[in-house]
Amino acid sequence: MSDAPRRALPPLNALRACEAFGRHGKMTTAADELFVTHGAVSRQIRQLEDWLGYPLTEGPKTQLRLTADARRLLQAASAAFDLIGQAASPAQTDGTDLRIACHGTFAIRWLIPRLADFAERHPDIHIHLQEMTGQVRFEQLEDLDAAIQLSAASPAGQKQTRFIANLYGPVLSPARWAALGGDVERLAGEPRLHTRTWPQAWSNWARARKTPLPTPAAERSFDHFSHALEAAAAGLGVTMAPWAFCVDDVAAGRLVAPMGFLRLPGGLALVQRASRSHVGLDRFADWLVEQGQRMPPAPRPLRS
Repeated sequence: MSDAPRRALPPLNALRACEAFGRHGKMTTAADELFVTHGAVSRQIRQLEDWLGYPLTEGPKTQLRLTADARRLLQAASAAFDLIGQAASPAQTDGTDLRIACHGTFAIRWLIPRLADFAERHPDIHIHLQEMTGQVRFEQLEDLDAAIQLSAASPAGQKQTRFIANLYGPVLSPARWAALGGDVERLAGEPRLHTRTWPQAWSNWARARKTPLPTPAAERSFDHFSHALEAAAAGLGVTMAPWAFCVDDVAAGRLVAPMGFLRLPGGLALVQRASRSHVGLDRFADWLVEQGQRMPPAPRPLRS
């Protein structure tokens, strides 16, 4: 048994939260960096104060600042965290196995049909896909190298490579569109197809266009985007879809988009931890950008 004295260290998660607040000067910014809530940072600071036995912040709640004792403590903590970060930084690797998470419909409709090209060019890099469901954040997933997800911002601690713009619009089968006689005004009243994972798609689209939605002839709901897209292709109605999910079907003539696609901020991005350098992941990111650039432009709205 070692005779080394036991270190009397404060709770490290609480110290990390307080150190982040000290650097940023704002609870919300510290919370963003640590991927926790504002309240969690506040609780961690109180826990550290209880352990230390003296206050770390002063001033009104809306303008909290560090005390002199806190500044001395956090100066040492920041230096220690910097040293730990340098020592723990993973070495650069060529990586033969990449674990990538993405939503199932994106994998089926866009990524998998193109992966043969990546495999042919990079036979030493193997992509292992894991399905994401709902509004899952990359930071909540374990044992992953990266995730492909819709992103409108770049939180601290992340590296993001955007490769497809955030475009979406209504699509339906060519036969259903022909039955409307090419009348765009009648399209919004067609049977409306929804997905359980994005029930607000139609209302968001109407709000962004500043146009009211008429009452549809019928409404049908599906568990997955792929189901709704197949239903639209089969002539069951009109569904709202991201351009990335339906680009190949539109190009093949299985779906049409008479009202074009609306562009919103952000886009699909490969999200990874900024602290990790990975040659294989860099090659995958470059390939995604190239494939995004090869996509045809989204259809523009037709006039009735």
